[in-house]
Amino acid sequence: MSEEEINETKENVKVSENENENLIVDERSNTHVDLPKKKEKKHQQAVHLVEQARQIVKDAHEQTEVCKLLLVGDLKEYEAAKRSLKAGGYDACSSLLEQLGYTNQNDEPVEENIVVFEPKEEISPLALKNVSSGKFTGLILSLFGGVATVAGLTYLATEKLGITLDITKVPSTETLEKIATWFSTAVGLEPNVYVGAGIAGIASLAVMVVIYMIRVGLKGHKNLHLATKQLSEAERYTEEKGNCKAEMDKVDAHMKETVSLLKMYEVLFNEQKGKLERILHIEGSKEKSSDYHEKSFLEIRDTKELLRTIKNFISTPMSQEGKLSEKSVQLLQNAKTQMDKVLERLY
Repeated sequence: MSEEEINETKENVKVSENENENLIVDERSNTHVDLPKKKEKKHQQAVHLVEQARQIVKDAHEQTEVCKLLLVGDLKEYEAAKRSLKAGGYDACSSLLEQLGYTNQNDEPVEENIVVFEPKEEISPLALKNVSSGKFTGLILSLFGGVATVAGLTYLATEKLGITLDITKVPSTETLEKIATWFSTAVGLEPNVYVGAGIAGIASLAVMVVIYMIRVGLKGHKNLHLATKQLSEAERYTEEKGNCKAEMDKVDAHMKETVSLLKMYEVLFNEQKGKLERILHIEGSKEKSSDYHEKSFLEIRDTKELLRTIKNFISTPMSQEGKLSEKSVQLLQNAKTQMDKVLERLY
């Protein structure tokens, strides 16, 4: 590589680093947050931060809504799989076991509304406030300041000149000229009406500019403080929403596993149904389990365990206090274990 190519590469790296200085990544919300440039005025920085906070909140809300829609779809699949299981072998196996002398009221599935996901405490929407530049109020205050300055200077001039103004009447032209002339002499210049009026005007304008700048500056500082606070609140809000989304993701994965498990159980119940029908047709109903053939008793026992295991699982809510139920997770694992035992015997 030539020296020119090396120098060009270094320049590109520097440019890339400078661009990255104005970019941070919020790992909790997985959103990019642009830092305001230092050369920007405080109000511009505040507006920039408020926009970022609003985007962070919007992204967090949209992600949560997407998860909720996924869970609604999962619930429909789950309910469909549960109905299919009941009609596709569960009820038939339960009835055949009863005919074979294995009556158990607890084998009937419990129908209930399973809570998919419900936060323990609903997170209140975060209301973000817009920031104003303070220019309008600064202009109003500066006008008042300018008028007050003119009034104060006029009063000072009348005191020095020994003139008493009647505030109920408009001063005469002669009086106004005397007051304006005094301003020029007060700064060591020759008596001049126009110079004096200009000095009074410049003084009033200076006061107006100072008041305006102070107002805009204070407002900008206040806006930046508010925007920074709102950005922190937005990040906390995103973190809470992120936790909520993480729990919903767990429920989503749990329900997908559940639907897959119910479909497999339906296959097993269909197979066990044929075996129980064969046992009932050949051996009939026995009073004692020991009266059945050893292999027949094994099929009856496996069917009974499958019914009991899946019944316990589908009758347990999947969500508890806004989180995936640990009991439901354990029962899902138990159902998988029982299914694997039957499959190992078959194969």
